[in-house]
Amino acid sequence: MAALGWLTPRRRSATARSVLAGEASAEAARKSTQIVPEREPEFPVPGDERAAAFFDLDNTVMQGAALFHFGRGLYKRKFFDTRDLARFAWQQAWFRLAGVEDPEHMQDARDSALSIVQGHRVSELQSIGEEIYDEYMAERIWPGTRALAQAHLDAGQRVWLVTAAPVEIAQVIARRLGLTGALGTVAESVDGVYTGKLVGEPLHGPAKAEAVRALALAEELDLSRCAAYSDSHNDIPMLSLVGHPYAINPDAKLRKHARRMDWRLRDYRTGRKAAKVGIPAAAGVGAVAGGTAAAIALHRKRR
Repeated sequence: MAALGWLTPRRRSATARSVLAGEASAEAARKSTQIVPEREPEFPVPGDERAAAFFDLDNTVMQGAALFHFGRGLYKRKFFDTRDLARFAWQQAWFRLAGVEDPEHMQDARDSALSIVQGHRVSELQSIGEEIYDEYMAERIWPGTRALAQAHLDAGQRVWLVTAAPVEIAQVIARRLGLTGALGTVAESVDGVYTGKLVGEPLHGPAKAEAVRALALAEELDLSRCAAYSDSHNDIPMLSLVGHPYAINPDAKLRKHARRMDWRLRDYRTGRKAAKVGIPAAAGVGAVAGGTAAAIALHRKRR
């Protein structure tokens, strides 16, 4: 049996150093159970009157382009013909497939809208805008983004939409969502009638940042305590102004920039944009053709 002695563990008395090591380890374990993890600061901060939130509209608060949905409503009311509606359908198809705001397409959409409303009264378009919101826009509000806006309101903060869409449309949407107000593109009017021209330029890209900066100054806001939300890389100037920028349903360029800058991201879409998963170009053509066909069918039905 002596030969098997090496299989039996030997009892060794603890040295002073091993006792010290054991006691230190036990003490560290005991303290670790008492440590309360650091909690992320509450945001938005309740009662912070110098903080506010700024939300882009198209594909951030609402799926698709507000101007397109407004155009659908105007077509229904015979403001323009099928050819114009087909153009709107093409612009919307591009917006949905590409997932970006192409300046040329946006400019074309604005020019179309301005020519359509020329000669109409501002009050008439405001009233129609209320109806169009109920018909086409209300069901396209992203619930996730709406909850973010409500969180700021619940914290006692002001919330504005900031969009290249006409300010009349933006104001209707802001009012319906219970927001503070809206910044949007201003169409020129004389004696309450649209002239078909803009005041300045569309509220897009850097112009949004300047509008937010001016509003913050007038409202005595601290931009470092404010938040901004957008889906488009065109709004990086606005997002860069605030202390809390969020990329919502971001396009590829904004997603990349947000990750590099460690901005927060939220994506409320159920699937990726078609253009981001390699959809064939023919599918894009099909979408446009489908939109045009639907417009023609609707036109024929109404005749």
